[in-house]
Amino acid sequence: MPNNDEIADDNPYRVSSRREIVMLLNSMMKRSQLFSLTINSGSESAITSILDVDDDSNTMILDAAPSAILNAHILESNKIAFEALYNNIRITFNVSGADGIDFQDRPALRVDIPDSLVRLQRREYFRIATPIAKPIKCTVNMTREDGNVIPVVTMLYNISVGGLGLTDGKCLLDGNLGHIFDNCKLDLTENTVIPLKLTVRDFKEIKLVNGKTVRRLGCEFVDIQRASLAAIQRFITKIEREQNAKAAGMK
Repeated sequence: MPNNDEIADDNPYRVSSRREIVMLLNSMMKRSQLFSLTINSGSESAITSILDVDDDSNTMILDAAPSAILNAHILESNKIAFEALYNNIRITFNVSGADGIDFQDRPALRVDIPDSLVRLQRREYFRIATPIAKPIKCTVNMTREDGNVIPVVTMLYNISVGGLGLTDGKCLLDGNLGHIFDNCKLDLTENTVIPLKLTVRDFKEIKLVNGKTVRRLGCEFVDIQRASLAAIQRFITKIEREQNAKAAGMK
C-alpha cells in the first residue's frame, strides 16, 4: 500500500503537467469528488472536497474540517496529504500547508495547486478511511517469545482490497517489515467476520494529541480468499456511499 511519496519523480504514474493537473482538479470539483485529507503521518484525517480552483493565483479552496480542533491542526501542519478514487483511479498529492478563509459564507481551507500528483490505475492502491464513530476491529494473534499466542485487538484506520491499516493502542505488535500474522480475524460488523493472514508493509509509532503513543501498521493481505475479498469490497463501497451521502447533506 505505497503512498505517493514512494513514487519517484520520473515515475510514469506521476503527472507534472500544469495544464493536466488543473483540468483534473476542475473536473473533480465539478463532480464533488471526496478526498481523504491526512496530517501528522496519517494520525489525523478528514473528508473534504474542492470548492474552487483558481489557476491565476495558483490556489484551490477546500471544505474545512468539521472539528475546530482538527481544523487548527491542519492549519499548523507543514505537510498535508490528499487521496481520492476518481473513475477507479487513485489520485494522491501533497501540499506544504493551508490557510483558513471564509468562502461563500462558510469556513474553508486554501492551499496551493500541487506541482505534481500521482495517478495509479489500480483499485487495490486506494485506501479509504474507516468510520471513527463505528470503529472496525481486527484481532491479531501474536506469538510471544515463550511460544504462547495471545490475541491483540486492534482498530482499523483505513482499508483497501489490497490490505488494511491497524492501530495498536497497547504497542504490542511486531512492526518488523515482512513479519506475518496468521489467523487474524477482521470484524466488519453485521455478523461478517473474515479470517485473514497479514504481512507488515509499513510501521510507525505515533504520538497522539493526548500524549499517548500508538503503533500503526500498514498490512497486506496474504493468500486472501475470493469470498473474503468480495466482502471487503462490499464494505468499502458501503463506506464510500455513506461518506458521499454525508458530504451531499452538508452542502
